[in-house]
Amino acid sequence: MSDDDLQHIDPSAYVHPTAQLYGRIEIGAESSVWPNVVVRSESHQVKVGRYTNLQDFVMIHIGYDFPTEIGDFCSITHHATIHGCKIEDDCLIGINAVVMDGAVIGRGSIVAGGAMIKEGDVFPAGSIIAGVPAKQIAERDCARPNRQNAWQYHWNAQAYRRGEHRGWDTPEYQQWMAETNAKIETDADLEGLR
Repeated sequence: MSDDDLQHIDPSAYVHPTAQLYGRIEIGAESSVWPNVVVRSESHQVKVGRYTNLQDFVMIHIGYDFPTEIGDFCSITHHATIHGCKIEDDCLIGINAVVMDGAVIGRGSIVAGGAMIKEGDVFPAGSIIAGVPAKQIAERDCARPNRQNAWQYHWNAQAYRRGEHRGWDTPEYQQWMAETNAKIETDADLEGLR
């Protein structure tokens, strides 16, 4: 069976031509996959939700015993490694962070850049996670600021699709972001989505 038969990538998702996607992969509506991302799924499945961004050089793989699941409105930032774990909705995984097999990152959490989350570690919703090995260092629901970041990448993906690489440097973006931020404050940005 070819990768084309195994992959379900929503037509509205932006996938950069240098991204490498292998095996059973599902990517939800309005998500984005940026330059040099690698996603491999030789068994199980990688599932990425809606409005989620996989930024440059992200590596996503399944674990031998675990699929990989990433929720809606997540930002998986540059050089992060996501391996056989579950990341719930509205999370931000920092630059160079590693999340290992069987780990669970609760909704609205932030994983600091460079953090190393060990196999099987489970963090509740609203966790601020940092360190090597990673520990919960604070508790705060970051769903709204994390969604803001995801919305910014959504705008950028639409610009890149049109061949515009300065999408955040326009008056239209500034106006759209102000309107979006006002919606995020009351969760109105989620109307019709949840």
